[in-house]
Amino acid sequence: MRPDVQAFFDPATFTASYIVADPLTHAAAIIDPVLDFEPKAGKLSTRSADAMLEAVRARGLKLAYVLETHAHADHLSAADYIRRETGAKVVIGARIVEVQKTFIPVFEADVADDGSVFDVLMNEGDVLALGALTIGAIHTPGHTPACLTYRIDDAAFVGDTIFMPDYGTARADFPGGDARTLYRSIRKVLSLPPETRVFVGHDYLPEGRSDHRWETTIADERAHNIHVRDGQDEDAFVAMRTARDATLSAPTLILPSLQVNIRAGALPEPTAAGHVFLRLPVSRAA
Repeated sequence: MRPDVQAFFDPATFTASYIVADPLTHAAAIIDPVLDFEPKAGKLSTRSADAMLEAVRARGLKLAYVLETHAHADHLSAADYIRRETGAKVVIGARIVEVQKTFIPVFEADVADDGSVFDVLMNEGDVLALGALTIGAIHTPGHTPACLTYRIDDAAFVGDTIFMPDYGTARADFPGGDARTLYRSIRKVLSLPPETRVFVGHDYLPEGRSDHRWETTIADERAHNIHVRDGQDEDAFVAMRTARDATLSAPTLILPSLQVNIRAGALPEPTAAGHVFLRLPVSRAA
C-alpha cells in the first residue's frame, strides 16, 4: 500500500521533514523533525515540530515513531520533544553508538554511549510495522557510520545520503564518513525499483534553481544525478567528493546539533539554578 507523505521544509536549515502515514489504519511516523534554534541568541523554539504535531492531530493520525536518518550536524532534532508530547518511539541506526563514542568525549557529555537514549536501534534488513505498512532499514553509511535509508513501500527516505539530482550527494568528511563507502551506499539505494519515490533530507538550491524541492525518483536519480548517475565511476566519485569536501566549512549548527542529537534530541540536564547550557569546545589553530 502506498503511504501518504506530507513534507515540511525549514528554510533556516534547508531541512525537509516528513509525516508518513498508512492510509488504511492512520498509523504514522515523523522523519527528521527540526528543533528550531537561534544560535546568536541561544533561543530554542518548537515551532516547526508543533506544526507537524498539529498536522498529525488534524488528520487524526496515530503517531508511532520518530525516525532519525542519522545524527544530524546541521540542525537540532525535535525527536525527544515529540516523544515527550506523544509517546512515539525514537528510532535510529544501530551504529549511532559509534557516533556517540566519537562525540561524547568532545563535549564531555553526560549520556550513555550505548544508544539507550533512543528507543529502537535498527540494523540492515530490520523491519517495523506501521499499520498495514512496513518500515524497512537500509544501512547507508558514508556521510556518517549510522545513516539509514527508511523504505516504506514505494517511498525511500534517504536523509543526507543523496540529494536532488541537480545538487548531487552528501559530504563524507565528518568523523566516520568515507567517500567510497558513500558511493557504495548510494548504489545500493539506486538499485531500488525505478518508480520508487525518493525523499531527500535537504535542498540547498543549486545554481540556476530558485524553488526548493525534496521529492524525486530512483529513475531520475540514476539518469540525472550530477555526482552518481549511471555510468559515473567509483574512483572518479571518490576523487570528486574528496576534493569538494576539502573546500567546505563546518555547518553553522554543528556544535549545538551534535551534542543534542547524540541524546536523541534531549537537552543536557539543567544546573541547580535551572539553566541549560550547551558546550563550545575551543581549540587553537595550528
